[in-house]
Amino acid sequence: MRTRESQPDVPAPDSPWDEIEPGLWMGGHQVRGPAGRVEPVVVRRQFDLVQTLLRLPGHGPDPGVEHQVWPIPDGPLDGTQLAGVIRMAEAACEALDAGRTVLVRCWHGYNRSGLVVAHALMRRGRSAEAAIRLIRSRRSSWALHNGLFVDYLRAGLATARMLEELAE
Repeated sequence: MRTRESQPDVPAPDSPWDEIEPGLWMGGHQVRGPAGRVEPVVVRRQFDLVQTLLRLPGHGPDPGVEHQVWPIPDGPLDGTQLAGVIRMAEAACEALDAGRTVLVRCWHGYNRSGLVVAHALMRRGRSAEAAIRLIRSRRSSWALHNGLFVDYLRAGLATARMLEELAE
């Protein structure tokens, strides 16, 4: 699976996760610690639902916490992968509607998690541009720096999925 973990120019975030809208959080598996060194992030029981787009052993959540995993690359996605992103966003919205807290996470909490969170925000009435702006203002200016993911959001994930499936 192609990911962006090795990109030295992309800084680790200053916080393990950030609230994008009430109850909806975005985060990663790494954070820049107080000494400036990169440290692992382990989620325990801080959230009712944890959605993981890059699974790393030992990073949580604790047993008993609902954990949905859909590993995807930080690159081009096929129709099946896009369908999974859509399902993750739908599950996040259902959890939020039920009053539950949701963490969507990937490596740094920038791109893959941004794709799911942005789609969830769009399902809740925001435009793609408004969702992207909100995520960048709450998480990091590095959020959704993957231009392909921004293109997917602007086209709409259902449309992107259909196009990818036609190309397969």
